[in-house]
Amino acid sequence: SRGQLDAQGLQDLVKVKTWSTSTKSGDIGELVDVAEDSQIFPLVTSTVDNCLAKDCPFIEECHLVNARQKAIDADVIVVNHHLFFADMALKDTGFGELIPKAEVVIFDEAHQIPDIASEYFGDAFSTRQVHELASDVIAQYKTALTDVKQLGKAAEKLDKTAQEFRLLFPYDGERGNWREKMNISQFETQYQALKDDLDFLYQVLKLCVGRTQEIDHCFERAVSLLQKHDLMANTDSFGISFWYETTRRHVVLHQTPLSVADKFSAYVNESNAGWIFTSATLAVDGHFDHFKKQLGLTAKALFLDSPFDYLAQSQLLVPRYLPSANHPNRAKKLADLATQLIAASGGACFILFTSYRMMNMVAELLEEQISNELLVQGQMSKRKILEQFISSKDAVLLATASFWEGVDVRGDKLTCVIIDKLPFASPDDPLLQARSEDVKRQQGDPFTQFQMPQAVIALKQGVGRLIRDVHDKGVLVICDDRIVNRPYGEVFVKSLPNMRRTRDLNSAIAFLATINEQQSNK
Repeated sequence: SRGQLDAQGLQDLVKVKTWSTSTKSGDIGELVDVAEDSQIFPLVTSTVDNCLAKDCPFIEECHLVNARQKAIDADVIVVNHHLFFADMALKDTGFGELIPKAEVVIFDEAHQIPDIASEYFGDAFSTRQVHELASDVIAQYKTALTDVKQLGKAAEKLDKTAQEFRLLFPYDGERGNWREKMNISQFETQYQALKDDLDFLYQVLKLCVGRTQEIDHCFERAVSLLQKHDLMANTDSFGISFWYETTRRHVVLHQTPLSVADKFSAYVNESNAGWIFTSATLAVDGHFDHFKKQLGLTAKALFLDSPFDYLAQSQLLVPRYLPSANHPNRAKKLADLATQLIAASGGACFILFTSYRMMNMVAELLEEQISNELLVQGQMSKRKILEQFISSKDAVLLATASFWEGVDVRGDKLTCVIIDKLPFASPDDPLLQARSEDVKRQQGDPFTQFQMPQAVIALKQGVGRLIRDVHDKGVLVICDDRIVNRPYGEVFVKSLPNMRRTRDLNSAIAFLATINEQQSNK
């Protein structure tokens, strides 16, 4: 695969190779010096598509197999949500399991579950999978099956057709409605061409079954891709969102159920296990109805107030006179505001954005205005960038939604969190559009039933970065007037901790300066 890599990719490959000789877990989370979106990761990561399972000659030293064995032998297993639902999906097919059956299942950060469950109860067809299949078939043709020339030709033609399909979409990454694209003739024609070439490769692979383990695995992958292709072609199905997302090189088609309540609640009821869902942000306006309805749960609920004295420990600033979200001067005003707050706090500041575009624009402006170390999401792994923030005296971190959750920075290392706007999902998001249409068909209001509760939960996660223990102090800045001048703003405010509120920038600056001075005197 080296021919596919640019200079940075080759550097990352060297880092991976060096790391692979010393790692005990095989967890790519250890690769903190490699960017999260590095092109090397798809080439070195174990997936359902490239794993030969028991047929692999390296199974004895496989990190994934060893991790599964440890899980089976353990009394308590800690996994992330994605692995849990990948395991649920695998059990549903009858092909085995990743993690053993549990007597008690405890979800932390449970507000994430509805979206993640939807992803795993759905399906996807990716040109990356097509490309990797074609590459593996070509490798087999060049080594073990040189007599089957049709293998190489069929794989090369399929790969070329997949690339041409990707070129129908814009160069930059985007998400959109796949139903709408399938109504455009060129997309429908090219998608059918992809099916024809995939079917041709399937027919050639069928003739080669039994010659090598690898080619048998390729045949199984071709069968699976054909099934997924058919799923994504049947866009007339109801109760499902059909959407796509693109990267620079690939396009992924998704089929996502609009509700997982029936399937998830049935799984819970059949498990004979105890289930506990906990999060600081499950409640919206003081109740759990939104969360329980999404998952079809009939559960006991307990709402516990925070032990923190927010009135004494924090301030909420909603600055006056900021330009609207689409105003051309918005980034400059945000940077000017941030500069003053950063100076007062001596760094120790998170600036959280709802879009990469605004994050990068503000980062460029701040580079010219302040001397603090600037850490911008995407420069390195999340773990590494957080370590640098904590170890630096005056660092400022700029990030998007993935930093809104699960980040724990205590004390004077973080005294100011600036949020650029209320985190409503993009109106162009195809999954949101499909869910909204579904609510409308049931004579409901998508804004109050879905969009607003999701935004409230997301905002509460951003707020949660600021006050982490009883000694923390800090200022939360929400740069969005809608929280004070729209009727629904009251729901946001009531869902937030009881912070001392101000619209006066100087008041917040003075509070930060006091915190900074107290820390300096320690």
